[in-house]
Order: sequence, then C-alpha cells, then structure tokens
Amino acid sequence: MYKEILLPIDITQESSWINSLPVVIEYAKVFNSNIHVMTVIPDSGMAMVGQYFSKDAVSRIVEETKKSIHDFCDSNIPKDLNLFTVVTVGNVYESIITTADKIEADLIVMSAHRPELKDYLLGPNAARVVRHSNKSVLVVRT
Repeated sequence: MYKEILLPIDITQESSWINSLPVVIEYAKVFNSNIHVMTVIPDSGMAMVGQYFSKDAVSRIVEETKKSIHDFCDSNIPKDLNLFTVVTVGNVYESIITTADKIEADLIVMSAHRPELKDYLLGPNAARVVRHSNKSVLVVRT
C-alpha cells in the first residue's frame, strides 16, 4: 500500500522522531516500503542575515548535516530496511512537500506537538504540510 514513506525529522529535536520513527519502521516492514528520512536546514532568509556567513558556510552545514543524518539512521533504523536520506535547504514545510512530490511519496509521517492557540493562528510545520500537500500525511502526536 505504501511504497515510498517520507519521514521529516529535526535531528537536534528528539521529539520530531521519537514517536514517529517506530511507526515508519513498522509500516516499512509490513509494506516492504522505502524509507526516506529527510531534514531541512532552514534558509537564512534575509540577505542581511546571509552576509554574516562565509560563501561556503551553507555547503559545510549541508555536508555536516548529511553526516549527522547518516549517523542517525545507522543508529536508529534496522539495516535490512530500504533507506534513503535527504537534506534540503529552505522553508521547512515547503521543502517537505517538494521532497514528497519529487520522491513520489505515498505517505508522509510527521511528529507534532498538541496544538496550542497560537498554532491555530499561524500553524506549525506539520499543520501546513497537512493543509498544502497532496500526499497522505500521518501525524503522530508527541
């Protein structure tokens, strides 16, 4: 049923994967799915902020993040599963949606905190992915 599963995580925030990773592993075993673990490096945004970084800073951050995501996967995902990693730079929810389309994901699995009043006004990344993606999204509450 699900051949390509996308798991967006923030490696530095255990809450972004501690509950959703076991779900993804179980689905991958049941459906013989490919797991795509992704993380997004937020874009520095304004040129005013970017001027404080060296020209190769972003590429260094990307390379370090790729190493970190591989280390994460080696430590947390069984070796017998089909695994791919993705590191992008940009807006978090837009990058997730773009990556899901690119890999032709059948399912996006994301962790999300219980909503607060401010989330109804602005919306966390998980809510934005749910609202804007044309893919199925499973939100695992933390």
